[in-house]
Amino acid sequence: MYTDSHCHLNFPELQANLVVIRQAMQEAQVTRALLISTQMETFPDVNAMALAHDNFWCTAGVHPDEDDVQEPTLDDLLAMGRHPKVVGIGETGLDYYRLGERTVADMEWQRERFRRHIRCGQTLRLPLVIHTRSASADTLAILKEEGEDGGAQSVGGVFHCFTETAEVARAALDLGFYISFSGILTFKNAQDLRDIAAWLPLERMLIETDSPYLAPAPHRGKTNNPSYVPWVAKQIATLRGISPEDVASQTSANFDRLFQGVLS
Repeated sequence: MYTDSHCHLNFPELQANLVVIRQAMQEAQVTRALLISTQMETFPDVNAMALAHDNFWCTAGVHPDEDDVQEPTLDDLLAMGRHPKVVGIGETGLDYYRLGERTVADMEWQRERFRRHIRCGQTLRLPLVIHTRSASADTLAILKEEGEDGGAQSVGGVFHCFTETAEVARAALDLGFYISFSGILTFKNAQDLRDIAAWLPLERMLIETDSPYLAPAPHRGKTNNPSYVPWVAKQIATLRGISPEDVASQTSANFDRLFQGVLS
């Protein structure tokens, strides 16, 4: 019933407990999960986990905040993206949150990496999984510059673990992207985000855990896993005056639509 559209089950604290997690998913009616790639070095593990389970799929990509890893060429990304059960490209985007002594100008390597991911998605006709933190203006500008403007040639995708403003949400929708909400939606200090979830069209919405991070209330502080994604749906249901089952049905249908023709 529920679909976790973004999780990191290859991370050691989850991979070591996969049997238990899969049982918990079944009990919570979480029937599918998308495993997200963050490094070239660990992509084989992500892909192997997707291949081993009929209700797992995966993406191919290198996270924008990974700066001490193998830098992917376009050919590298294309090769990963052609593996079986890869249904999206990313997690990709921009992250200026941890600049430290660096300036935004110093992050050109991130912007070039992002452009390669977009071009890979367009070549393979696979949607993009977008991470953006403290960089929404550049993220949106680069998507448009690379032709992701919502037109017929765009591949679109999803802004995952959304924490930006209503203006950014509207801009992402205008470009044809979906918005995915995580357990942050249940946090006490996330009223602005709940306000966005209350008006955002349900047919353009996904839900996720981003596990092992960001466990939703009432599990905050624990290691997150896909079996907790119904708590995100419950929060959305409360905001919109509908049932959690309605949220599960619509967000799962949205997941199917976004990855149309590639789920197998």
